[in-house]
Amino acid sequence: MDKIAVLIPCYNESKTIDKVVRDFKKALPEATIYVYDNNSKDGTDKIAKNAGAIVRYEHQQGKGNVIRRMFREIDAEVFSEIDAECYLMVDGDDTYPAEAASQMVDKILNDKADMIVGDRLSSTYFEENKRPFHNFGNSIVRWSINTLFKNDIKDIMTGYRAFSYRFVKTFPVLSKGFEIETEMSIHAVDKNMFVENVIIDYRDRPEGSESKLNTYSDGIKVLMTIMRLFRTYRPGGFFGVIASILALIAIIFFVPILITYSRTGLVPQLPTLIVCGFVMIAAIQSLFAGLVLKTIYQKNRQDFEMELYRVTSEMQLKSVTDMGKKS
Repeated sequence: MDKIAVLIPCYNESKTIDKVVRDFKKALPEATIYVYDNNSKDGTDKIAKNAGAIVRYEHQQGKGNVIRRMFREIDAEVFSEIDAECYLMVDGDDTYPAEAASQMVDKILNDKADMIVGDRLSSTYFEENKRPFHNFGNSIVRWSINTLFKNDIKDIMTGYRAFSYRFVKTFPVLSKGFEIETEMSIHAVDKNMFVENVIIDYRDRPEGSESKLNTYSDGIKVLMTIMRLFRTYRPGGFFGVIASILALIAIIFFVPILITYSRTGLVPQLPTLIVCGFVMIAAIQSLFAGLVLKTIYQKNRQDFEMELYRVTSEMQLKSVTDMGKKS
């Protein structure tokens, strides 16, 4: 069982992957470096092997698919060597400093954190990054999630993170693309996991290296993911807002009808009154849907806590077994 596994998802990173692998081997000499190639056409996998990394492949395109593969293979018997107590994930684009790795790993192994976030936005990101819409998008996403989920994660979209064994074992990967970082952040916050921020010095991609992130399409996917997860993890709030809006619309259109009726005893706008009734019924249905889903969500939280307990016990048992084998 590796103490530390460095996981590097890659797609056409031939310009930078050699340096990234060597930097992390130097920063964490006790770690095992794994590069997960996602259909690269520029020889990224060969360069990574020559640099000393163990290369695996994911043929479904998308960063979320790659991370799903990494986390799935952790317990597969044929890949049992990937079991680790700490997982460090970093992009292969050489924008993240390997020097911060030991601090992030230390917080997982010694401080018992579940996820460490490499925080770019509190240091050099806005000066180094040359794509202004990326800067704006990162700020919007951070504000949205911190407001909706009431947390203080400093950098939602960072690709530099460290995870505990129990986080990796209990994280359901649903996203296929770059929205995976958003999903990770919300999952950790919702499940009350121990999350810490470590400020890192971000540097922009080197000359000749291109970002795979599409500002507009991936930005829309991230925002849609936030709304989807808000509906899933905060059903009371989500459907409560919908119920309030529908009820407000019904009341706004009903008040003039009520005033007219009180003065004349007539209802000249009968179709509007009928529509108001249906809208108010929809508001009530939405409210009760939120209450029902909130109850289901609370039951799912209880089940998750029991699964977390099982995974923690399993990790402790593996550690004891490994110690027995060594002795």
